[in-house]
Amino acid sequence: MKSSSLICLFLLEMLHLSAQNNADNYQLRVKKATVVINLDGALDEAAWQTGIEKADHFILSFPNDTAYSPWPTQARMTFDDHNLYVGIICHQRRSDYTVQSLRRDYAGGTTDAVSVMFDPSKDGLNGFIFSVSPLNVQREGLISTGEIMSLEWDNKWYSAVQNFDEYWTVEIAIPFKTLRYNVSEGENSWGLQFIRAKVKDFEASIWAPVPFQFSNTNLSFIGRLIWDTPPPKPGANISLIPYAIGGASLDYLRDDPPLEVKERKQDWTGGLGGDAKIGLTPGLNLDLTINPDFSQVEVDRQVANLSRFELFFPETRQFFLENRDLFAMYGFPETRPFFSRRVGLAYNPVTGQNQKVPILAGARLSGKLTDALRIGLLNMQTKRLNWDSTSVLPAANFSVATLQQKVFSRSIMSGFLVNKQNFLEDLNETQRGDWQPWNRVAGLEYNLYSKDNRWEGEAYYHRSFSPVKAQRGSTAAVFLGYRDRYFNANLGYMRVDSTYYAEAGFVPRTGVQGLYPGIGYRVYPKNGWAARHVTNFSFGSDGSLTFGLNNKNTDRDVSLYASMNFIDQSAVNAAIFNGYVYLFEPFDPSNSGQAQLDVGGYNNYGVRAEYFTGTSNDWQGSTKLVYRGFFNGTLFSNDGYLSYRWQPVGRFSIQYSYNQIRLPEPYASTDFWLVGPRVELSFRRDLFLSAFMQYNTQYNNFNLNARIQWRFAPVSDVFLVYTDNSYAEQIPNSPIKVFAPKNKAVVLKVVYWLNL
Repeated sequence: MKSSSLICLFLLEMLHLSAQNNADNYQLRVKKATVVINLDGALDEAAWQTGIEKADHFILSFPNDTAYSPWPTQARMTFDDHNLYVGIICHQRRSDYTVQSLRRDYAGGTTDAVSVMFDPSKDGLNGFIFSVSPLNVQREGLISTGEIMSLEWDNKWYSAVQNFDEYWTVEIAIPFKTLRYNVSEGENSWGLQFIRAKVKDFEASIWAPVPFQFSNTNLSFIGRLIWDTPPPKPGANISLIPYAIGGASLDYLRDDPPLEVKERKQDWTGGLGGDAKIGLTPGLNLDLTINPDFSQVEVDRQVANLSRFELFFPETRQFFLENRDLFAMYGFPETRPFFSRRVGLAYNPVTGQNQKVPILAGARLSGKLTDALRIGLLNMQTKRLNWDSTSVLPAANFSVATLQQKVFSRSIMSGFLVNKQNFLEDLNETQRGDWQPWNRVAGLEYNLYSKDNRWEGEAYYHRSFSPVKAQRGSTAAVFLGYRDRYFNANLGYMRVDSTYYAEAGFVPRTGVQGLYPGIGYRVYPKNGWAARHVTNFSFGSDGSLTFGLNNKNTDRDVSLYASMNFIDQSAVNAAIFNGYVYLFEPFDPSNSGQAQLDVGGYNNYGVRAEYFTGTSNDWQGSTKLVYRGFFNGTLFSNDGYLSYRWQPVGRFSIQYSYNQIRLPEPYASTDFWLVGPRVELSFRRDLFLSAFMQYNTQYNNFNLNARIQWRFAPVSDVFLVYTDNSYAEQIPNSPIKVFAPKNKAVVLKVVYWLNL
């Protein structure tokens, strides 16, 4: 079956279904400037005026893709020996600006912006995006796997804006050292795209057109930047990013019941460390880190977990983000062989919370050997932690090696090896517990991305290796999806052996097979009220069917859905669904310690409704209502958020989640609340405050996280961070009252980016 599936995927790739050839029809030639560019946003140098091509006549991509934008945009480009320059004129009334805040890396759809996107290798898979708002707020990101944008990436570049009553202008200077590219002897060309977002009029427009059903960041539809003369070779690119940190923490250590405070443990910490980024070749980068610290990264947003399995939380630490698809995207979402959050983070069985694990040092080599061949090598060493006298997290070394070869127009053949080495020599027999000295996973994958982006697929085979037979197994899967303007369909199959074990990965469940069908259709209204207010209606079915290796059904979630998407970016969704769960062991979903549900199968039905506002108004929000059967009872849940945009200062918001579980006696019924107010303020373009609270009754925890950030130089910051954890609810027959303290900490960190 595996071989036949691969053959089908290769044949589909060979079809090359026709798509509009933007690479031929949308080209912009760039010439070297003969005068110095003064970065002031004025566009008054001769290099912007004489004999230079313009990218204009932007086409709408929202609310439709069949007309030109009524708000013209003209983009120009030039370069010198050090920088690539972009000059853009954006027609827009000053009174219509929407800028959520002055803080960089704003979310999409919240702020008026113009963006330039590059794909230097023209592989249609990996690129860079740089965005600027009318108030000169910057955003930069990486594009991976064809259209997925990551905003956690930071680098040095510069911009200036001038504002007028009917238009605004921007000049951008991107150092060639910031980009990764190769220079050839003949004509050089890159993938190029310009994107414009205007929030108030619900409008997005684009230079090289992208069909409505795809994201504007999709690299398969971008145009071409043609170099009149070759760009300069990037040359040596070395950056040092040292940091200094100091902080204090206070932990309230409590006895087992009755939970009296037995010790207030104070700890003063300080340290030095840092990163180095070394460009070995124009496309290959070496990242080094010594004693890294990620205290400035916000704590995870908590979510209610009513399942029996571990939840996935995204990686936000910058060291792991550039070229992250080389390491983090293998497998299906529930069979990742490498999950970078396993490095430097671990579950403390004593406190019942995730805890930071000291990383001693690490190195990562990633990038392109050629335009078609990418390489990734990663090695990280963590320190031993003693949870208590008998429970230990051993020191460990994490290694990943991967190769990716582009085949056909945009597809990829890949191979990888993940190794985790646990250092157990200095542990006694009790401390060793179930730890094994090593665990390895090797695999091969094929990822299909058709030339016109309609077909997407994946096939893989991974195998784990361990000193013990019980951890030697495999997982294999195949997936194929199709989407066009009106129709989409997909089907996936996955199998995970009961003996498959990826210690450095994310595999919450083994010993199962999964089937993932989906089909949908989109309708575009042409007449009447709907044509004036609705962009499209969509309806369809999707599902997840899980079976044991004996082919008996263990879980099922199948739904019929319909949605209505409005021109103002708001949307209404509704669905009916059927769910089934088979419990292999007793389970208490209330986490109350009372009677547990019996082993056996539970079949239920439910309904779901959801509403999102658009982002054009200052008040925004969403709400989702679900009523369903839940094991042998019922579950009512309501999730959503409400926010207010105080432009351009910031945003005030509150997220909430309420789950009402009702089970018959003697099983426990309960109510779980998760409430999270949040404040984001930008006093200037270089001074920011963010603070949020999380009140979680499921885990009886109240968390406060506040951060002040001063960007005193490009990509150089001072962070002052305060965190506090306490009890969210009173515990009967104990001294624990509401907001009884657990721990608190304050950290001051200074980071400086130095280019050599």
